[in-house]
Amino acid sequence: MLIENFVQKIIANTDYLEMDRVYLFNRLQALVGDGDVEEQASGEDSLLQLVDLAVKRSKIPDDVTSREILADQLADFLTPAPSKVNGLFWNKYDQSPKAATDWFYDLSTHNNYVKKAAIAKNIVFSGKSSYGHPLEITINLSKPEKDPKAIAAAAKKKDTDYPKCDLCLENEGYLGDYGKNARSNLRIIRMNIGGEKWGMQYSPYAYFNEHCIFLDQIHEPMVINQQTLINLLEIVKTFPHYMVGSNADLPIVGGSLLSHEHYQGGGHRFPMMNAPVKKKLTFAGYPQVKGGIVDWPMSDIRLISQDTEALIELGTKIIKSWQKYSDPGLGIVAESENVRHHTVTPIAHKDGDEYVLELVLRDNSTSSDYPLGIFHPHQDKWHIKKENIGLIEVMGRAILPGRLKGELGEVKKYLLGQDNQIAEIHLPWAKQLQAKYYAAINEENVDQLLQQALLDIFDQVLADAGVYKNDAKGEAGWQKFLTVIAAENK
Repeated sequence: MLIENFVQKIIANTDYLEMDRVYLFNRLQALVGDGDVEEQASGEDSLLQLVDLAVKRSKIPDDVTSREILADQLADFLTPAPSKVNGLFWNKYDQSPKAATDWFYDLSTHNNYVKKAAIAKNIVFSGKSSYGHPLEITINLSKPEKDPKAIAAAAKKKDTDYPKCDLCLENEGYLGDYGKNARSNLRIIRMNIGGEKWGMQYSPYAYFNEHCIFLDQIHEPMVINQQTLINLLEIVKTFPHYMVGSNADLPIVGGSLLSHEHYQGGGHRFPMMNAPVKKKLTFAGYPQVKGGIVDWPMSDIRLISQDTEALIELGTKIIKSWQKYSDPGLGIVAESENVRHHTVTPIAHKDGDEYVLELVLRDNSTSSDYPLGIFHPHQDKWHIKKENIGLIEVMGRAILPGRLKGELGEVKKYLLGQDNQIAEIHLPWAKQLQAKYYAAINEENVDQLLQQALLDIFDQVLADAGVYKNDAKGEAGWQKFLTVIAAENK
């Protein structure tokens, strides 16, 4: 029986006991309706069957939001209380940091907070661009489309400021509503970072392996400064098997959520982390720090040392130098009309016994030619990528919109000379590909050619976002800025 079997699953996987069976059965009936039913023979997940049953019995409306809220309520029965989760996590941390994160990630997937089934729908591939950089592409199909019923209901509903945003600690156990994400089964690990109270959770629609979020327990805006570097390196000390980084703290070059201080980390090795140094750097007063300009489309200074205090001190000096540095000949302007334009995207990770700090220079200036940003994807790439270039993409993993799955299918038909409904925005690009690969395109190689074309565009997108281009002018610009750093470091 469906409800009875789910009760058995709860008892088998939690601290509930046999004595709790009647109580649990009645709690579930309150959510999905009275009376048990046979489980479907298809073997479909019992949790989803319970949601379907609640819809059939008119316990919830048949829309995406209501289904997600109930699914998370049911999953919450399979999840220990936050205090219990935290106790188990830190007990396992005594064994090893990886043992703790392995356990917590396993919990977050088994209780369906991390939507593995949805994430599996994403299109993911990797390769080298024609410019020589290894890159990764993801077409994001995991997040459900907005339900028209939910949008209409949200428009009639009075909004509240609780929780203030999707990252606030107050989301833990929050039921959710139209316009507010369901979080009944969310658990957050409490920890201290940089002397302040923070939390760690996994991302429900992960963009990479063990994609986690470190969040300030206070709702306050993003900022990049010395404390950021202290925090990032402390996280890497705590979880040496994870990388961690911060989106920039300015619009255009920052992430999509600048109102809440947070970082992103996880167990993925991004292409930029493997990129070689093209120019070695040394810094007076810091003989223990190895430095270099990374061979990458974006402008990255890499600092390596076992001495985290030296990394923090030198990194802070570089950030402060960049914040006030201008080179108008290259369109690099630190400030205009009392508005700051310069910041960095900082990333920390560990290689062996050495700590690595990556400082990617960012500039959010605009112009009449580039109203969305001079160092932002340029208009000829908007058919593929128009959104901001954030932390994950800086490191070489593209997050492309789900619309591309269908649109690229029509581009494929166009290249094969088949009847198609190619979008107007893709037509110039498709004609370029047709001319480039004329007579070589066939059913066997068209998918590979399209993948290569996407890798090439993503490489160009990153180059657009780089303040110093990989050309003679860019090299000269780097040298001018490094001279300023050296002068200020004396």
